[in-house]
Amino acid sequence: MKIAVNAYPRTKQGTSASRRLRISGRAPGIVYGADQPAQNIELDQPPILRLLKQEVFHASLLDLVIDNKTTQVLLRDFQMHPFRPLLLHIDFQRIDKTKKIHMKVPLHYVNADVCVGVKVGGGVVQHILNDLEIQCLPDDLPEFIEVDLKDLAVAHSLHVNEINFPKGVEPIARWKKENPGVVTVQTPRESATDDLVTGKVTEITGQKPEDAAGKEGSKKDGAKKEAAKKEPAKK
Repeated sequence: MKIAVNAYPRTKQGTSASRRLRISGRAPGIVYGADQPAQNIELDQPPILRLLKQEVFHASLLDLVIDNKTTQVLLRDFQMHPFRPLLLHIDFQRIDKTKKIHMKVPLHYVNADVCVGVKVGGGVVQHILNDLEIQCLPDDLPEFIEVDLKDLAVAHSLHVNEINFPKGVEPIARWKKENPGVVTVQTPRESATDDLVTGKVTEITGQKPEDAAGKEGSKKDGAKKEAAKKEPAKK
């Protein structure tokens, strides 16, 4: 999927200049990499905010258009206002098609509803990771990695090295070495059955319920007899 991002050269720099730029409806940014000088840019807020809401925008090669010249880049970083829908700054990296890139891509889990651990074992699918850092040549960069869960049994996990990666794509060295789990199927916890266990000991008295009840009844009977003794006899 081709995504084009329109940008403009930015000449004024500094905190005050960036603030005025945001007030005008644009956001400051920078593009760097590929053994070329870094270039300051600015972008219109509404289009870039719409793109940032799309998952594919964060893990795809982008066509950055500046002065009618197109450069392929990756989104590397961006900062948003704490509570307003306002982009504060954005970073793009130029790519060299002959060099591998490191990128974090989302994981898409499929066949969870027909998973063996769910249909047969009555388990629940739990995602441990929602994205994964991979390395590949720019032209091999996937928008996402599909993880098939149909054969995953209850109380079992699927690990990084068990994923079927697209051709030319592999996890970064650290993930290959550590091989962490990415998804698991667990049995739901049974609800507690308090007060249904025979002979349960109370926390306060350390007595069985029936013993506590018997003693309580004895106390009440004793109190009644004592009251009867004190009451004056009727004439």
